[in-house]
Amino acid sequence: MDMIRRDVERYLKKLASGYAVISITGPRQSGKTTLARMVFDDRPYVSLENPDVLEAAESDTRSFLKRYENGAVFDEAQRCPRLFSFMQEIIDRGEKKCRYVLTGSQQFGLMSKITQSLAGRVANCTLLPFSYAEWYREKKPPRLETVLFRGQYPPVLDRSLDPSTWHANYVRNYIERDVRQLASIQDLRTFHLFLRMCASRTGQLLNLSGLASDCGIAVNTAKSWISILEASYIIFLLQPYFDNFGKRLVKTPKLYFYDTGLCTYLLGLDNEDSLSINTARGQLFESFAVGEMKKAIFNSGAIDTLYFWRNKSGLEIDAVLEKNATLTAIEIKSGRTVSPDYFSAILSWKRVAGKTCKDTFLVYGGDEPGTREGCTVVPWRNTADILS
Repeated sequence: MDMIRRDVERYLKKLASGYAVISITGPRQSGKTTLARMVFDDRPYVSLENPDVLEAAESDTRSFLKRYENGAVFDEAQRCPRLFSFMQEIIDRGEKKCRYVLTGSQQFGLMSKITQSLAGRVANCTLLPFSYAEWYREKKPPRLETVLFRGQYPPVLDRSLDPSTWHANYVRNYIERDVRQLASIQDLRTFHLFLRMCASRTGQLLNLSGLASDCGIAVNTAKSWISILEASYIIFLLQPYFDNFGKRLVKTPKLYFYDTGLCTYLLGLDNEDSLSINTARGQLFESFAVGEMKKAIFNSGAIDTLYFWRNKSGLEIDAVLEKNATLTAIEIKSGRTVSPDYFSAILSWKRVAGKTCKDTFLVYGGDEPGTREGCTVVPWRNTADILS
């Protein structure tokens, strides 16, 4: 099969012209290694997951790096933090164009270790699973339920693997391993329950005390596990926007999964047709839409200024994009037919936001674009176009 070009490539090449080190982070199996080897095919590839390579790097770091003075791609670089301080010596003697490419699947682990030694010399790029456009732009358009159920991890799509089987193995082989590296968790059954409880709350306000109570764990434990899932790019927290709108606003973040396929697996859904009537359909659709916007932001290297807005009376805008001191409001509805009540929150928002409101969009589960109530109606397949 032909190599799928990733939208982040342009941004990655731009970084390579001005930084000596580039780190590529993202969840396991999102395509980081493939991307790095494709874009930087002029330098050797070195996997630090290989025990022999890791031992050589740790036992005599200076000699190990001397082999790669002209550059290399170091995969899972956070496994050998000693590399970074020795790397600094080589970088400071040479030119500023990219020499080393570091990949890692643990955001906090990789970046914290890099910044201690390579501050000012490294640029970060985040690679998430495929966006809708990346995978489907040259293919027959799929059903919405197919996309939500399968998710967009590259192995599921380019190998046509059974989604449920793949996601089960992903949880067992990758998430559990990362968890054990980041925290001492003895009872994996409780952690599995925690994962499932998080999946049932995707698209909802994060209630740590309720989550902890449902899992029989302490609130501090729930907070720690949320951080681990963030560090492994399983979930993200969308922060509320509350500047210049008074004090009666919700200031709790919302929880989302980066990949709806993993979320449907954790919810116990075993086929795509069940999504048509499942009560979680709206939450999963919202996760998909917000995830598409997140991918567009990361792929372009833009500053992440995506929020949601909600007041204490329950009025909510699903996504708010801040840019150049103006706000764009985005409502997300999974229905296939546009209904007049889809615009009630948008109309109320316009009155509250006033002149700061630049544009309004409705992303829905149908296929026809249009304009209603002064709002641009966007089919679900074109969600990311809002940010272009």
